[in-house]
Amino acid sequence: MAYMKKYFNGFLIAIALLFLLLVGLVLKPVPMIAESEAIKVTGKVAGVYQTGIKDVHIAIEGSTQNYYINRGVEAGLNIKDLNQRLVGQEVTLYFPKYWTPLDWNNRVRHLSRVDHSGQIIYTELLTD
Repeated sequence: MAYMKKYFNGFLIAIALLFLLLVGLVLKPVPMIAESEAIKVTGKVAGVYQTGIKDVHIAIEGSTQNYYINRGVEAGLNIKDLNQRLVGQEVTLYFPKYWTPLDWNNRVRHLSRVDHSGQIIYTELLTD
């Protein structure tokens, strides 16, 4: 009987540690990166939308990935202005290589920078 109690206590400890690891992975912040570390994607903008809590979502034609600027409206971006400037235009998007259990297949990308026609529309990249 004492053996079963030890086994059960060990099992509970293992479950608690696994839970803490999972919580740590979920709550891990998106890394701040330099341009040299960023993944770059170029595409034509299909639309710009506000989603979530003042997030700016940029839809790219033909892409199944979701690109967003966290709290972009708070950072001074204007959805109407971005739609007028960017829809139908080529942009370059920069984002970190980042994984979280909430997005296990990497369909949602946190943007670190957005460029259009040689202009930086938005950036939170660290300087190299």
